[in-house]
Order: sequence, then structure tokens, then C-alpha cells
Amino acid sequence: MTTNSVGTAYAEGHGTIHIVPTVHDAAFDSFAEQHNARCHPETRTELLCQIREWAYNPHGEIIFWLNGVAGTGKSTISRTVAMMFADNGLLGASFFFKRGEGDRGKAALFFPTIASQLIRKIPALEPCVREAIHDDRAIATKSLRDQLEKLIQQPLDRIGQAMVILIVVDALDECDGNNDVKTIISLLAQANVLPLPIRLGFKNVQGRYENLALHQIPEPIVERDISTFLRYELARIRDEYNSEALEGLELLPDWPGEHVIRTLAQMAVPLFIFATTICRFIEDAVWSDPADQLEKVLQYQTKTYGSELDKLDTTYLPILSQLTVGRTDLQKSHLLAEFRDVVGPIVLLAQPLSVSSLARLLNISPRALSARLKTLHSVLSIPPKADAPVRLFHLSFRDFLVDPTKRAAEFWIDETKYHQMLADRCTKLMLQHLKRDICSLRIPGKRRSEVDQQTIVVALPPEAARFDGGFVVAGKKPKSPLEWWTV
Repeated sequence: MTTNSVGTAYAEGHGTIHIVPTVHDAAFDSFAEQHNARCHPETRTELLCQIREWAYNPHGEIIFWLNGVAGTGKSTISRTVAMMFADNGLLGASFFFKRGEGDRGKAALFFPTIASQLIRKIPALEPCVREAIHDDRAIATKSLRDQLEKLIQQPLDRIGQAMVILIVVDALDECDGNNDVKTIISLLAQANVLPLPIRLGFKNVQGRYENLALHQIPEPIVERDISTFLRYELARIRDEYNSEALEGLELLPDWPGEHVIRTLAQMAVPLFIFATTICRFIEDAVWSDPADQLEKVLQYQTKTYGSELDKLDTTYLPILSQLTVGRTDLQKSHLLAEFRDVVGPIVLLAQPLSVSSLARLLNISPRALSARLKTLHSVLSIPPKADAPVRLFHLSFRDFLVDPTKRAAEFWIDETKYHQMLADRCTKLMLQHLKRDICSLRIPGKRRSEVDQQTIVVALPPEAARFDGGFVVAGKKPKSPLEWWTV
């Protein structure tokens, strides 16, 4: 197997190269996933033990179904499980869906990607998959059922694979298209092929599966695990801060103390995302020292919330409220407008953009955009290079900002308004860059499917290439078809 720069895997043999389109960033150990968290060794021990017992049980159900509300740590557990099975040789493939990450947020290449990874695990599959592709060169564009049968199920049947292989699939709820998700679930549940750990499910699932709901794990166990995580992370933050602090200004050796850790854990339960986010906030030197940052978080401990979505206020408000502290009403209004104009597109874009591309899309300078993002390192993954994509740390940040029940909140983002704005900006950019034969093919009538993706990437500015009509659907419809093309 070899790969090219645009994410297509090639299976070579008999002098012929057959193409299996794959989503390389979807694998748990991909470059895109390398900095995402795994479980601390002393947390989730009972849960991981249960999953391990299921995997080694020859009479266990085909699917292990892990579900829970947003922010309870499902993806972190999935990455840990994938790494655990990879280390002991049981992992056959993994696919981590991610909304807004191009093909990672779509079902179209799910089964081809799984097939490609299985070939690396089981080389004997390659001739069978190659034959399936030779018989139907368009298999990657066929129905999900056909893809599963021809690229995975039939090849496995032909080689008589007896060894147990596991596939980890994470964040199916972040896959665009509910019908595609339901189809994947139905096919996996009915396919008598492989044990599958799947992260999230729907109510109407045909087939048998073992279920574990994170929000049903006893609260004392969740609180214990969150306390362990906080104790480790805050000790690390303290030690790193003290290593650079002036003499006499260090944090106390036992900072922040067991009482504070218990308080934070109680505030967090059952949301692990609260613990990880506030640790990033406490560590962020842009605002103040860790002790002062911690006090800002503790100010929210007396608030009560009616739902887990409401509880996201405790996670994100201590961070965002710092943007407007000490500002006049006029300054506050200006800063909130800037926040929405910058963060709105970031949380709504179908695919993340770099600082440079975002700046062009928003019609501001990259330096100005970088300055505005500087205070958001706790909630956004902002790379050191201007040409690398800006990403959300967690989808719950988007949920918090666009929650329709919070229209009166300071940081609420109107999805319709900003989809409309993105549609307008992308249209204007396309008008500036589109031209006849933009890819310099000099072959009239050549199909889009015949053009190498890298050729398109080079020819089109990425911020303009993101326009696929989705903003038009989500935003307000134009008065006439020509309205989109009016500069």
C-alpha cells in the first residue's frame, strides 16, 4: 500500500494501480488525532476492564455500544480503547468521525477507509479487495451496503479469517446525514463479521449489541475519575508555573488543595469536558496566573442548571466572560460583535480553515485575526503556523454558542445570520477567482471525477472552495437566483 498527498490509498499489484479512496485523518493514530487526549491511566478503569472483557469473550455481542451526553468523555475513551487494542494486536481499523472536517464528517468513504486499514492488518485481503475494485471501479461511489459487502464482508469470507479483529468507530453523531448514519448502524448491527465498539446509537437499532451509557455510571465513580484527572493536571500546571516564577512568587507546594479539587470535580460531574477546558483556562498565561484563573472558575460553583447543556455555561462562561471584564458598554458591544464575527464562522464552517484563509474570508488582516484569537486558546485549537487549520477542542463549544434557548445571552451566535454571511463572503471570493478552465486542464468536457484533487486544491483558494451550497440552505434564501452573484 502507498499513499499520495491528497488522501487516496493505492493498492498495487499485477502492474495495475487500483484506487481505494480513504480518509487518512480518521484513524485514531493519524497526525490529526495525535494531540487529542487519552484516558489517564488511573481513570475509567472499571469501564475499560468491561470493554476488555467483552472483546475477549468469544460469546459476546458483535457490537459494544458506548453512549452518553456531550462532554462525558466518549471520544477520549474511544481513542484509549483503540490504542489499547492496537497495542495487543486486536485492532483492525478505526474511524473517528468529526463534523466540519471534510470527508471525516461524511459517510461516503467510511467503508473504503475501513477496508484500506484492514488490508494493512490482514495483507491476504488485498487481492480480494483489488478484484472487487477491478470488477467495479466505481465501488467507492456505490451504496453503503454494496461497499460493505464487496470491500469488507466478501473478502473476509473468502480468506476465512478466524482471528478476532476489532473496529473502533467514534462520533457517529457527527456524521452528516441521519439516513446515512442509520444505514451504517443497521449494516454493522446485522453484519455477522466483526466485533465493533461503536460510540453512540439510535433508539431503533436492529440486531444485538452490548450497551453502556456513560451518564448511568454511578456518580461517585465519575467524580473519583474527574478528581484524579484534575489532581494530575493541576499539579502539572503548578510545577510548570513554579519552574519559571520569580523567587517568592511560586504557588504553594500543595496548591490548589484537596478541597478545591473536590469542589471542581463536583462542579464537573458528569462532564469531563469541564475538567479539560478549565485546566486549559487555568494554564493560559494570556489572562493571569493560575491561582487567579482558578478563582474565576470557582465563582461559578453556586450556579444551578436544569440540564447538562445548561451546565456548559459553567464550562465556557468563566473563559468568555474575561473578554469583557472592565470594559465600558461601548467597548463591550464592540468586543462582542468582533467575537461573533470571528468565532461564528469558525464554529459553523463545514471544514476548518487556517488563520490566513479565515482572514481572507472575513476580509481582515491575518495579524488582526491572530490578535483576536489570542484569548481563545482555552476553547479553540490555534496552531502556531498561519497556514494550519483552527479547530474546536470540543463540539460542545459550538452547542453552547448556538443554543436557541440562549438568544438573550451575550455570546449567543445566530446560525442563520452567520450562514448567510459566509454564503455572501464565499460567493464574493468565487467571483474574484473563478475563470474559464481554472485548473488549466485545456481539455474541454473533462469530468470532475477525472481531475486530481490536488490540482483543484492548488487552483482554488481554500476559503472559496468551502462553498458548497450548505450556507445557502442554512441561511436566508435570496430573493432571486442572481442575488448571490451581485457584488
